[in-house]
Amino acid sequence: MKMYLISDNVDTLTGMRLAGVEGVVVHGRKEAKAAVEKVLEDKNLGILLITEKLSFEIPEVIDDIKLNKKQPLLVEIPDRHGLGRQKNFITNYINEAIGIKI
Repeated sequence: MKMYLISDNVDTLTGMRLAGVEGVVVHGRKEAKAAVEKVLEDKNLGILLITEKLSFEIPEVIDDIKLNKKQPLLVEIPDRHGLGRQKNFITNYINEAIGIKI
């Protein structure tokens, strides 16, 4: 099994390459969608990393992978621009999931 990164910036890709993870830099919805479709053809892919900014560009593709595919595991990672989420998103998520305010 291998890991692969689809990133919207060179800095994230460079950092992941230092850790031994190959990947590609793409810009925009069309390129991101094409890159995901291409990498999903690899049956040895175990983990697909994608930057949050790109995952917001192609939510339908991301949801399809998460809901309908056993493999690869899809992990959305923040990039140098930080999280694309609210500051307290984990607390809000727990509140919504179990109905108890923490």
